Amino acid sequence: MSTYAEPITLEQARDRAGFETPIIPNLDAIKARQKATWESGDFGRIAKTIMHTAEEFMARLALKPGMRVLDVACGSGNLAVIAARNGCITQGVDIASNLIAQARARAATEGLYIEFCEGDAEALPYGDGEFDAVVTMFGAMFAPRPEVVAGELFRVTKPGGFVAMANWTPEGFIGKMFEVFKKHLPPPPAGIPSTMLWGDEPTVRERLAAFGEVRLERRIAAMRYPFPPAGTVDFFRRYYGPTGKAFDSLSRDGQAALFYDLVALQSAHNSADVPGTTEACAEYLEVVARRS
Repeated sequence: MSTYAEPITLEQARDRAGFETPIIPNLDAIKARQKATWESGDFGRIAKTIMHTAEEFMARLALKPGMRVLDVACGSGNLAVIAARNGCITQGVDIASNLIAQARARAATEGLYIEFCEGDAEALPYGDGEFDAVVTMFGAMFAPRPEVVAGELFRVTKPGGFVAMANWTPEGFIGKMFEVFKKHLPPPPAGIPSTMLWGDEPTVRERLAAFGEVRLERRIAAMRYPFPPAGTVDFFRRYYGPTGKAFDSLSRDGQAALFYDLVALQSAHNSADVPGTTEACAEYLEVVARRS
C-alpha cells in the first residue's frame, strides 16, 4: 500500500493531526532509565540475529555512493555498516554508550569510516537538512515522545531526501509479545504513548504528514534462533536489555509466570523445521517518507 500526502510544513502537520507535545512528568528520569535499559545485556548479540532483515531492508532503498546517511538509534550499527559498505558517507547515533563503542569497533574491523556518537533521537546532534537518507530499524520507535522524533527526522533530512523506518506492528508477533509483557508489568508512565503505534498505519501517516510522500508496506522479519522456545526466551532474558529489566522487576513467582507465557508464545508461533530451534515470522511496517 502507498500513501501520498500534499507537501506541508511540520507545524501544519502537527496542527492538522492535533498534535501537542505532551508534558511528561520526570522525562529526564524516564530517559535515564531507557539509557540504562539499553546499556544492560548485550544488544549486539541480538542485532546479529536480525542482520539478514537489515540487509533486506536496506537493499530496497537503493542507496548510492556518496549519499549522506544517518542511522538513528543505530545500536551496534547494522544499518550504518550496510550504508558504508555501499559507499555512503555514514553517521550513527544511539542513546547507549556501550553500543556506540561496539559500533565503532565493528566499523574498524571492517575498515569502514563511520562517525558514531552518543545522542538522543528526540534531539539529534546534527544540522537542518544534513542527510540524504535517515534510517532506523526497530530503534527510534522506542523514544518516549513520537511527535518530537518525527520532527527531528524531518528536520535533519534534506529536501528531496527520505526517512526509512522499520517498526514492529501491533498485530504481529512482536506486538503479541508486548501484550504478554503488559500482562505482567505495571503500565508505562503517564503521557507516553504505546511504542507499537509506530506500526499503526493511520498513526504513522499523521506523524509524518509533513513529508510530501509516505509509502507504507508490511514486511516479515524471520526471527531464527538455534535454541528451542525456552532457550530463546533465556537468550533474550540474558542479552536483550528490556527483557532482562522486565524479569528483574518481578518477584520470583512473577518471573516464572512471565517466562511461562513467553515460552508459550514462542511455541505457538514456532515454524522451525529443525528440532530444537525456533523461528517466528514477525511483521513490521516499512515506512519510506520523502521530503518535498
